[in-house]
Formats: sequence, structure tokens, C-alpha cells
Amino acid sequence: MSLRVTINAMGAGGDGVAQLPDGQVFVPFTLPGEIANVARDKNRASLMALLETSEQRVEPSCRHFEDCGGCALQHWEMSAYQAWKRSLVAASLDGRGLKYELAPLVPCAQQSRRRATFAIRKTEAGLLLGFNRHQSHELINISECAVTVPAIISRLDDLRKVAIHLADGAKPFKLTVTDTESGLDLAASGCPTPDDAARRILTPLMMELGFARLSVDGEIILEPKKPLITFGKVPVNIPSGSFLQATIEAEEAMVALVIGHFKKVKKAADLFCGVGTFALRMAETMAVHAVENDAPALAALDRGIRHVQGLKPVTHERRDLFRRPILYKDLNAYQGIVFDPPRAGAEEQAMQIAKSSVPKVAAVSCNPVTLARDLAILVKGGYKIDKIIPVDQFLWSSHVETVALLSKK
Repeated sequence: MSLRVTINAMGAGGDGVAQLPDGQVFVPFTLPGEIANVARDKNRASLMALLETSEQRVEPSCRHFEDCGGCALQHWEMSAYQAWKRSLVAASLDGRGLKYELAPLVPCAQQSRRRATFAIRKTEAGLLLGFNRHQSHELINISECAVTVPAIISRLDDLRKVAIHLADGAKPFKLTVTDTESGLDLAASGCPTPDDAARRILTPLMMELGFARLSVDGEIILEPKKPLITFGKVPVNIPSGSFLQATIEAEEAMVALVIGHFKKVKKAADLFCGVGTFALRMAETMAVHAVENDAPALAALDRGIRHVQGLKPVTHERRDLFRRPILYKDLNAYQGIVFDPPRAGAEEQAMQIAKSSVPKVAAVSCNPVTLARDLAILVKGGYKIDKIIPVDQFLWSSHVETVALLSKK
């Protein structure tokens, strides 16, 4: 049975929100002010028909929008969308009672995301490669994508040629594709390791198509070329599946913010450093101690710095900062700290930073909620928030990256 609703607001997850007598109902692909007929299932609903549309509704950029679950907000006019995304950061900070200056959102260009994780399944009609429908396990076969770099999307048919030899019957699996300077890096998961017969087919095929590497669940199957990403002056052979910022433009913007904040810093620590996104660029002007729990990422960073001249000293340490945060007495050796943890944030490490006397701190996060929690800890410890900069590197999604710059006298 259909239900007529008015969309009152946009939820934090990118769905329109209708306020009904018995609570909120979330309706994907709607905008504030719109009136719609929906099919309700508890606190979620499917859009059946739009009766009145918002003036902010625009034509989506991709033919797969609403079918493919990759994007949530292509139908929203850009300035309104960006204001909403900026408000997600403000709401989390306000919820902690923080005082801050919120900078304009750093925008994201279309077709700039350098990594995509495709869902794949073999069917009687052929191989499906794409993304799952919104709130569904149904796989939508795609022919274009408005957010992913052309270097990946232009090779969809070639990716299917490789994926067909990894498929195990009708069982779905994932293929993460990263655009690197040496070619596309393919990392499959959830499928069997290719047997000898499959490898005999895949070896010349990978060479012919010019792909850099193929791995399955972290095991390298073929590596015709080492996948390289350059951070500042340092080319790094990235491990399979290693963390990267979603877009090069966002990465460079965030690094510039951190380095600008560290102008007078001579010695800094990069916590949760990954393969060296911040550390290797910072090392051009300051000594850096890089800390990370991922051994392959640290090994890649180490190999990178061994062959580059002109950098300040870079040391590194493998350490689980969730279980063993660096103590404040040891942090006092640095004039600057940048930390970029996973979505869970860095609560324990933030407590130690708060006790330290480090003059400059930069916090980077893809989760405004845990970032606000960590910033509240730092502020309680005597830090002042100089500026908050939201970065939209996850275009048309509900995710937003944030850089927070703090100081302590």
C-alpha cells in the first residue's frame, strides 16, 4: 500500500526524511520539500512516484543512477548538496559543544576517484560487473560511472575478460581496481585462487591488456609491472589493497593543509601513516617518524625512501596505536603530529596527544562523528581548534573527509 509523504529534511545517510506521527521514514533519491508516494517498510521506504519535485532537483550525470547503489545524491543541485555535506561536519562538532571556524568545502570533480570495488557474478547470459542496487544484493551491470577515473571505466570490457577466469560458478566476488602510474592494479576477493590452467590463460592476457598486477585475497598471482604511486618525490610500490586517499586532488589539498600548518616544525610524527601519504611529502621540509601497524605498508614506505635523495630523515615504527598508543612523554619530542586513523577514530591516542606539549596537531578523518569525539578530547587537554576544512572526495555520497588544525601554546 502506498503512502503519501512530504520530505522534511536530508538525513545524514543521504536519504530524504519524512516526519510521520509514529517517527521518521527514510526515502532514498528524494529531496527536502518534495511530496511523494512511497512504499513503507518500517522506517524505510521505496520511492513509487514523485508528486511534487524540488527546484533543487537536477538531471543525474549517470544513466545508472538510482539503479546502481554507488551514488546517492546525483539528483541534487551542486551548491545545495555541498552545503548539506558541510553541515554534516558542523552537526558533529556542534554535538560536542566545540568552538571552531569551518572553512568552505573543498569540492570534488567528476570522474576523479582512482579506486573502484566492483561486484562480479557469472551468469548464463554472461559476466555481470558493476555495483549492487541500493539496499539490495541485486547486481547492476554498468557501462559508465560518473565518479571513477576514465582510466578504469574505459577498461570495463577488459576487466571482464580477466574476471571471467576468476569466477567460481555463480558465486559473486569483489574486484578492487586501482589506477596507478604503471597501470591498473587488480585485487580480487571472495573467489578461488586460480589453478594452473587459469594461470596459463591469465598470464598472456594480463600482458596483452597491460594491467600491472593481479592478486587474490592478498596473494599476488601475476605482477607484470610493479604498481607505483608517487607521494611528493617518492615513488612507492603499493601493496595489494593498501589504503589510498580516494582522489589525487583531495590528497594533495589535505597534504598542503597539514604542511602549511607545520611551517615552523622541524620534527613531526605521522600516526596511522599507511604507505606515506603525508610522511613522504612532509619529509621534504622536516624530519618525520612514521607509525603504522600494517607491515606491508611500512615496508613499501621504507623501500621508497631508500632510493630518493634530498629528504630529511624518515624513521618508521610498526605499532598498533589502538592497543599501544604512543605516550605523551614520547610525543613531546615532536613539534607537530598528524594522525589519520580509520573510521573508528583514535580515542586512546588522542588522550595521549591531549596530555602532550606538542605545539601543532593535524587530525584527518573520514568520519565526522569520531573526529568530533577526538577533537573534544584534544580541546579538553588544552588545544585550540584553528580551523576545520571539509573535503568532498566521496562525490555524491554521504561520506566526507575532514582536516582539523589545532594548536597548543
